[in-house]
Amino acid sequence: MFEFDKLCKEIEEMDPQLFAEIFAAKSANVIAALSAITNDALDGMQLFLHFILCSIAADGKLAEEEYLLIKPAIEKVYQKQITYEDAVEVFKNAGLDKPREYKKAVDDMVNVLGMISLDLQAEVIGLCLMVCAVDGKISMKEKKWIKQLAR
Repeated sequence: MFEFDKLCKEIEEMDPQLFAEIFAAKSANVIAALSAITNDALDGMQLFLHFILCSIAADGKLAEEEYLLIKPAIEKVYQKQITYEDAVEVFKNAGLDKPREYKKAVDDMVNVLGMISLDLQAEVIGLCLMVCAVDGKISMKEKKWIKQLAR
């Protein structure tokens, strides 16, 4: 538990430029790996985006900082420009603002993690933790989400 809290604090206090560089590099690696597993780049990107959206949903809302972080990925999936309002609609259409649908999404993500290597699991969970920290604070709800993924 102490190590997890220490990691959360390090990510919360990370320099924004370094944060962006690490997030971009890890995202590219995870998308490539998920695309290889699914044998389809779009499927890999959609899986990646689902993990990211679920991470955002951990606290029940899509903040503008979170939107800016996921904007490139969501635009790649939808192959068009996505405004903040559009992203909020995607978030709601996925049921991520409703507890029952969110629980199913968490269960789905845990199942996906069970099918990939431990190294890739660690990368995905690390990215999810970074998404939770993008606003500078990882809430208790977000920590609970990450712990559910890591079970």
